[in-house]
Amino acid sequence: MRKSTLLIALFAAIFSIQSYSCDIHGKTGIMPENDLYRGVDALTGNGMTEELFNIIIDRANEVYAPVVETEGATLKFHRKWEDGTVNAYANQGGGVWNVHMFGGLARHELVSPDGFALVVCHELGHHLAGAPKIKRFWVSSWASNEGQSDYWASLKCFRRIFQDDDNARIVSKMDIDPEVESKCNAVWSDSNENALCKRMAQASKGLATLLNSGRSVSFTTPDMSVVRKTDDKHPAGQCRLDTYFQGALCDKDLNDDVSKTDALAGTCNRVDNYETGIRPLCWYKPKNM
Repeated sequence: MRKSTLLIALFAAIFSIQSYSCDIHGKTGIMPENDLYRGVDALTGNGMTEELFNIIIDRANEVYAPVVETEGATLKFHRKWEDGTVNAYANQGGGVWNVHMFGGLARHELVSPDGFALVVCHELGHHLAGAPKIKRFWVSSWASNEGQSDYWASLKCFRRIFQDDDNARIVSKMDIDPEVESKCNAVWSDSNENALCKRMAQASKGLATLLNSGRSVSFTTPDMSVVRKTDDKHPAGQCRLDTYFQGALCDKDLNDDVSKTDALAGTCNRVDNYETGIRPLCWYKPKNM
């Protein structure tokens, strides 16, 4: 009797992680549950409008709905503009891969429109970012873990969605952090890729500040902590900034895709003598280390 009860509990736990990444209620999604509600009438000055909210999601859907179709599923965005929840989450069920985006997050003053696009990419990443996957009782789920979803957001997703923008013009109007300027210039000689690198990095700073509970983060003070095993949960805010930045600095071809089982595929890795563009050790434990 005790053995059967344990088996039931095990299968229930596995089913729960197979169904939901982050949280079904949108409370523990890209960030922990919080009371940062931003209602539809909030004037936060971040440049977001309902029209832009939908345009960003439309662009993501245009690129990734066909990709999801090749997996035998349907991509569905739930556009909750009027909901002031400052969060986002993804789940799967019945052949539908869901992404739930809230107006409260889009309106938050630390989240620029590009920062919101990174969140859209993070949630898509739970479906598409590949290994490492969230594990429960040593069983890999459908969902890429939090750090990998951050990494893929800048490594592949944002680049793919916005590659045809006039990124040089967009970036020319931004105040680019000197560290971002230096690192992106060192990696990317192509002007559009260079501008995309800077655009993504700048977008990630405000978002990472929000994810760090409003405490400041910096491109010059990376998180030096080293995990003993890959952490599937939300990394600290500075670690997440580092992850977005490293994704932007990885020069792997956009069409060199990631893998559901091989964490090395389509990514920059220490084992291949990369020193830049690699996943930070504050959440990622390479197999050879």
